Amino acid sequence: MAANSALGFLGRTAERELLERLLSDVREGQSAVLVLRGEAGIGKTALLRHMARQASGFRVARVTGMQAEMELPFAGLHQLCLPLLARLDTLPQPQGEALRVAFGLAPGDPPDRFLVALATLTLLSAAAEERPLLCLIDDALWLDGATAQALAFVARRVLAERIALVFAVREPANRPEFDGLGELSLAGLDEHSARELLAKVIPGRLDERVERRILDETRGNPLALLELPRVMTPVQLAGGFALPAVGDVSGELEDHYLRRTDALPEPTQLLLLLAAADPSGDPALFWAAARTLGVDATALEPALQAQLIAVDTRVRFRHPLVRSSVYGAATEKNRRRVHAALAEASDAELDADRRAWHRALSAAGYDEDVAVELERSAGRAQMRGGVAAAAAFLERAARLTADPAPRARRALAAAQAKHQAGAPEAALAILAGAEAMALDPLQRAQVEMLRAGIAFTTDRGRDAPALLLRAARRLEPLDATLARETYLQALVAAQLAGRFAPGAVLEVARAARGAPPSPSPRPPDLLLDGFSLLITDGHAAAAPILKQAVHAFRTGDAVAVGGFRWLYLAEMAAIELWDYDSWHHFTTREVQLVRDAGALTVLAPALSVYIFVRIFGGQLDAAASLIDEQRIVTEASGSRLGPHAALILTAWQGREPELSALIDATMKDVVPRGEGIGLSAAQWVNALLHNGLGHYEVALASAQELMEPPRRFDQAIGWALPELIEAAVHCDQLDVARAGLAQLAEMTRAAGSDWGLGLESRCRALLSDDAAAESHYLDAIERLSRTRVRGEHARACLLYGEWLRRQGRRTAAREQLRQAHAWFTDMGTAAFAERAGRELVAAGERTVARQAPAGVELTAQERQIAQLARAGLSNLDIGTRLFLSPRTVEWHLRKVFNKLDINSRRELADALPAAEGELAPA
Repeated sequence: MAANSALGFLGRTAERELLERLLSDVREGQSAVLVLRGEAGIGKTALLRHMARQASGFRVARVTGMQAEMELPFAGLHQLCLPLLARLDTLPQPQGEALRVAFGLAPGDPPDRFLVALATLTLLSAAAEERPLLCLIDDALWLDGATAQALAFVARRVLAERIALVFAVREPANRPEFDGLGELSLAGLDEHSARELLAKVIPGRLDERVERRILDETRGNPLALLELPRVMTPVQLAGGFALPAVGDVSGELEDHYLRRTDALPEPTQLLLLLAAADPSGDPALFWAAARTLGVDATALEPALQAQLIAVDTRVRFRHPLVRSSVYGAATEKNRRRVHAALAEASDAELDADRRAWHRALSAAGYDEDVAVELERSAGRAQMRGGVAAAAAFLERAARLTADPAPRARRALAAAQAKHQAGAPEAALAILAGAEAMALDPLQRAQVEMLRAGIAFTTDRGRDAPALLLRAARRLEPLDATLARETYLQALVAAQLAGRFAPGAVLEVARAARGAPPSPSPRPPDLLLDGFSLLITDGHAAAAPILKQAVHAFRTGDAVAVGGFRWLYLAEMAAIELWDYDSWHHFTTREVQLVRDAGALTVLAPALSVYIFVRIFGGQLDAAASLIDEQRIVTEASGSRLGPHAALILTAWQGREPELSALIDATMKDVVPRGEGIGLSAAQWVNALLHNGLGHYEVALASAQELMEPPRRFDQAIGWALPELIEAAVHCDQLDVARAGLAQLAEMTRAAGSDWGLGLESRCRALLSDDAAAESHYLDAIERLSRTRVRGEHARACLLYGEWLRRQGRRTAAREQLRQAHAWFTDMGTAAFAERAGRELVAAGERTVARQAPAGVELTAQERQIAQLARAGLSNLDIGTRLFLSPRTVEWHLRKVFNKLDINSRRELADALPAAEGELAPA
């Protein structure tokens, strides 16, 4: 159960309490011996590690039995005693000599094993006089015989020493040396803990029937719960529409089970294969299919007696490896037989999808009827958001199709679904096969488009813009609507590549402006027209069309206009317009749509922008919790995504060493793969951090690096311009600051929003004479107060307070600086809080206390759960969102209620700090 350290210890409350009492007894001077017994993966090692963590004040000695060393006498004992060998000279001479020879530290005749065991007892007892000693012996099954005898000797003779010896022995094997010692037999995790563990290792939607099967067949074995989902494909997890894993989980257990099943009669093996081929575990279906095969129920008796399978309310294997070994060892002919029987036994109305799947797996060659049935199943799966299951249906349908035209169409649809389901390599493999088919021009353009989309998703580098542009041009005479959508994707790819694809943005924009216009513009068409104008003609020309696009997306049905495919671009339009409310709305909606669809490939970048919104809104704790979620999703989907959200969070928090390390890691990641947006983000946040710290020369250098070469379509430029202007003014680089202000004003005045105009006024005040500066500061504060951009509002107060102090208006300065300091402290923006504090002292404040964040001290996870509960989500919804079980959510909520001194969810609205906002979808 090696993954427990990462996932947190689940369940085992009684066992942990027993082990902790054992440690308490040892602290009081009472020795303790315990043998943990259980099957492979049941959690023995995890409990040993837990004991080590709980052994405060103990000396901990460890040994792990190794099969390769079983023939080496005293190998395990040497490993255990190695930290104590400095005490050998304190032992009686014969005992010390015996250990030296046994451990190869001195020459001599082979020592008497009894003497070695006695020397070990003496050595351990001497060490325990200094402080309690905990000896952890893992995989005791693989200890060499001499070590096992010595430790069994010690275990039977410790009494009043402050020593604990805990052995872990894998069942069903046994070490007779330990018979008669105190034992703790480990069964599987309880269902609550098993569900919780399963939820932690599967960061996405899990079909209820698949979950039930996994829980039934693993019987709470933590290792099986951890490993089985990892070898199951997204298809199997989404609905079970795939073969059981074959050969993915190797090792002794699988070999062991295979040998046992091979010894069974052929009819019994056929019934086991039948059970292995059916992921539902439905006994009625199992027995109906058995009758179709002509196999009597009595044929299952040998497997039942061997405890390989159980059939009651469910059909369950003793261990998941039984299923995979049975299916993997079967002949192709027998597999088709059992799938045909399962298809015949399945209800054509109530379980049409599973029936179609079994029919497909029973087919020996092309079968158009089955292919059509699979295609219908794919459509139903996509309507449910099950893109992984849809991909499996379509891929199998293509294999069963003889006619080249529908075969190619189904293959392309399967590749697209695989890509959406977070399996880019599988999608590329399907595309490679499709390219060998007789594709028409439109299909060849679609292949190019999909390849470019996969490159964009997995790499986000310099290659994707050119690939997408080529696909868009090829599509123009074939499908004008699809061509315009591909141009839009090419713009996104070019924006992300940034300076690493020089000229790509302008080339795509010019090509898009020359493309045939849409006769009735849809919201995506407005986005394309608006962004193309922005790039070629500037913000003033583009703003009216971008505003139309934002309005269309806010008031229309996002699903009807392409779902989450275009919401990212709608978010970009909102940013260009400095429209925080629309940006907030779009990110929230996008994350919800992506989660509902189970599209892990898209979820990680969607969460990244979602986190940006929370940070700009001053919700740094919520952002930190979301970053943890993003990390889990990124690992699960295999996507490569730079730590952009972590960069901005760390910068606002003012953690200079951590940001420096993150920037270094970002550079190493994004530069080789040509992701210019990552480089821009690193330079912007570096300027932000150093303005907060008051290191204006560093801030100015970072901001100036970001501005080169000049370009229009890079969100980081708009955010970095205020940093450049503020740093340039402090560095007396007024010409640089004025040029930056002119560039910023071109953006903000075209947008006309309070956020943008407030920032412009704040920056203009820095460059104004005393007569005009105050008016600009007051305008900035007034405008930003009408937004939810808390950090920028606080910075306006900080700059105004600094200006007032320089004007000698210390009382008014302290008022602004106190407000800024309080807001920065509340948000957790340490660097700016310290800068405000320094200014307060300079303005005459005698002391500036480090304020604790407003409200009750909730952990990041507690805060996020509380916000979601406040927004009306159920425990199940929250658990799905955060990859927790509903009961775990309830446990966290009880802690929140206790901390907030409330009794129900209804009271959360008043108890939570108002500034926290909402994390739930609108």
